[in-house]
Amino acid sequence: MAGSGGRCRSPPPVHSAWPADPYATAAPNHWFEATAFPPPPPTPVAAPPPAMIGGGGGRRRDFGSNDGGEYIQSATFAIGGYDWCVRYYPDGETQDCRGYVSIFLELLTRNAKVRAEYEFRLVDSGSALPPSPVTHLFTNNYNTVDPDEDPARYGAHRFMKQQEVKPYVRDDCLEIECEVLVINPITKLEVQDVPPSDLPNHLGKLLDGKRGADVTFEVKGEVFSAHKIMLATRSPVFDAQLYGPMRDVNATSKNIIIKDMEAPVFKALLHFIYTDSLPAMDDIDDGESQDMVKHLLVAADRYAMDRMKMMCEDILCKSFDVETVATTLALADQHHCSKLKYACVEYILSSNRVNAVVASKGYAHLKRSCPAVMFDVFERATKSRKI
Repeated sequence: MAGSGGRCRSPPPVHSAWPADPYATAAPNHWFEATAFPPPPPTPVAAPPPAMIGGGGGRRRDFGSNDGGEYIQSATFAIGGYDWCVRYYPDGETQDCRGYVSIFLELLTRNAKVRAEYEFRLVDSGSALPPSPVTHLFTNNYNTVDPDEDPARYGAHRFMKQQEVKPYVRDDCLEIECEVLVINPITKLEVQDVPPSDLPNHLGKLLDGKRGADVTFEVKGEVFSAHKIMLATRSPVFDAQLYGPMRDVNATSKNIIIKDMEAPVFKALLHFIYTDSLPAMDDIDDGESQDMVKHLLVAADRYAMDRMKMMCEDILCKSFDVETVATTLALADQHHCSKLKYACVEYILSSNRVNAVVASKGYAHLKRSCPAVMFDVFERATKSRKI
């Protein structure tokens, strides 16, 4: 596992000594040893016994005491390049821990952040008692924070009941084994750049390669192969036509004839169905490109391809001129393109373009096919003049 220090164990098991007299004031004797992995492990080294620390000025209480908060702190030991110590509360860390002992692992290195995994257990090296059946395994992201502020992040409030601890006390000594694994310092990870999705490219190749195609469409003499499930997934109209109860009688065969549509337009429709993008139109001039977009808008409306329809609207909204805006307005009205319709009207009314639009060839088509639209335009123009 990555990290500094490798797999590390705390200094030798903690040996904490309690005098036989529960109220004696003699300082306890306890040690830690550190064993580093991988092998060979160093020889265990005993740290000097620390003084008792905690509220009470060093007064010792036996296991039955009802007061908490007094603790014994181990000598400092180094694991993974960081300094640590263990705090042991024989009477529990708080009043809520009455009847239990508490154990915490504290990071002493200042201005450090590290992730550590650690485990506590009681051992009895002087008898046949097995290690304590109750062990606690924790994984915490450490900051240099006094564990008094939030000890729950650093260990166990209720490690074991005091009565369960007593069998492990030998000659006024309690041996606690603390195994520490420093996983890695908490550092900013290098973020790998994830390439954009290439799914559209793969689906485009599927369309062009015709592999697995199970339906063909004949459009003005040209034949196009496709996959029914792809068409049905992308278009509710194709779904009803190919799989619905009212499916086209021609759908039962592998060849379907498409009427009222040009072959390049149907090819562009299939391209969008597979790749979710409109085909490039670099090889045609602006006028032909605009006409193609209008045909694609009609196709999108016919097959309920809402996203494709909106994309065509956006393109047309950026390509108005006085000669074609009336035709575009009629198209927007016939195919319920409210955004495009509004943009056309605003273009006609702005910059005194009304007369120029009326003189255009597209105006006659608009007046003939959508007279109500022209009425709205002139009504708004009249109101704008009054304002």
